[in-house]
Amino acid sequence: MSDIKFGTGGWRAIIGDGFTKANVQLLTAALARKMKEEGAAQRGFLIGYDRRFLSQEAAHWAAGVMAGAGVPCMVVEREAPTPLIMFAVKYYELAYGMAVTASHNPALYNGVKVFVKGGRDADELVTADIEAHIAALEGQEIPTVPYEEGVRTGQIQIIDPMNPYIDSIIRSVNMDAIRSRGLKVVLDPMFGVSKTALQTILITARCDVDVIHERRDALFGGRLPAPNSKTLIGLQNFVLENGCDIGIATDGDADRLGIIDDRGEFLHPNKILVLLYYYLLKYKGWHGAAVRNLATTHLLDAIAERFGEKCYEVPVGFKHVSGKMLETGAVIGGESSGGLTVRGHIQGKDGIYAAALLVEMMATTGRSLSELYREITEQCGSFEMVERGYRFSQEEKARINQTLMEDKLLPDFGVGIEKVSYADGCKVCFQGGGWVVSRFSGTEPLLRVFCEMDTAPRAAETAACMERFLGLEGRNIE
Repeated sequence: MSDIKFGTGGWRAIIGDGFTKANVQLLTAALARKMKEEGAAQRGFLIGYDRRFLSQEAAHWAAGVMAGAGVPCMVVEREAPTPLIMFAVKYYELAYGMAVTASHNPALYNGVKVFVKGGRDADELVTADIEAHIAALEGQEIPTVPYEEGVRTGQIQIIDPMNPYIDSIIRSVNMDAIRSRGLKVVLDPMFGVSKTALQTILITARCDVDVIHERRDALFGGRLPAPNSKTLIGLQNFVLENGCDIGIATDGDADRLGIIDDRGEFLHPNKILVLLYYYLLKYKGWHGAAVRNLATTHLLDAIAERFGEKCYEVPVGFKHVSGKMLETGAVIGGESSGGLTVRGHIQGKDGIYAAALLVEMMATTGRSLSELYREITEQCGSFEMVERGYRFSQEEKARINQTLMEDKLLPDFGVGIEKVSYADGCKVCFQGGGWVVSRFSGTEPLLRVFCEMDTAPRAAETAACMERFLGLEGRNIE
């Protein structure tokens, strides 16, 4: 049986174990069969890839399968940000596309993200159907065309949508406002793929731009390619040593964002999401709801309420965020892991566009990020979050799942419980505010615990209470 199973962010597997040529070809053949059944094959298919080990090769394997199935295939033949690939699916009005990437996972992983019409992440119905086709195809011979032959015969078309993508962002932000400020910006692509797009946008806006960690390194400099307080020490030091107005980092495939402010402090993704929603409502005069997943700050809810709007909660996985945004016409949607999107752009995470909008916010308001965030908390209250991650054995996973999801047991938190949700893991909301959620990650073999309270010590103690209850003391890896 195939081990290809889609999680919250596509299919990801260890290179040479689950991520193999045979599995990439099998997944692509399943997609080709699905497209033919739906009458979408002749519209064509689009493939892009990032800088990970075997990403380009895997993109070529996939293109060969599409050509072998008689499906016209376009390949973005350059290391490309995932949001660029999503944009291209929308731009060329295709029904399906894919990115070869494992996003922020460790370097030994690679994977595939599948996109549907409009450039959205494929939802569970689509991925379940792909998995069913994979099962039906197992053991069958998969026709393929060598990549070079497919290019020569025109079955595979090489494209570069970078300029249309960059132009779409430039049209969406107030470039004149940014030009008037002369901001000093440093970028950290984390050895990933955001440099070309983001540097071009900011230089066009007359920012003074430096870049660190820009070369290709399939090991990501020995770090996790996820922008967080531990991985961005180099960016933090550069900001402080060079008097930068902002430091901007993106994860391996540039769909997530990390920020170091002018004081050298790491800005949690929750704060980025909050700042942008507040900016769009108050300073740009937009109207509309926000969408967040269940492990993202409830400060968004407080802002929405203050402006007479609504905040919707969805399960983890950006396909749920983009789906609810489409349904409600929401202004912004995002996750505490650093991914967000804004109405009018692509219907998926885009760290490059989010970064450009943050720079616009600084230029338009003339205020620092810390000043703007203080304005928000003074109006809407204090919200402090802690996040923890735990590795587990299969026996422990079964025990934890039995305790939380089947027996529905909980520790004594020392505070009244308002409600408990089991829609995605176990989320406990407390009387008077605050919450804690425990869920198994859909992209990594981790149990994650998120807790938000009115103070950081209360959040830490509440998370520790859940940790002790689950028998995971002293095993937090984050």
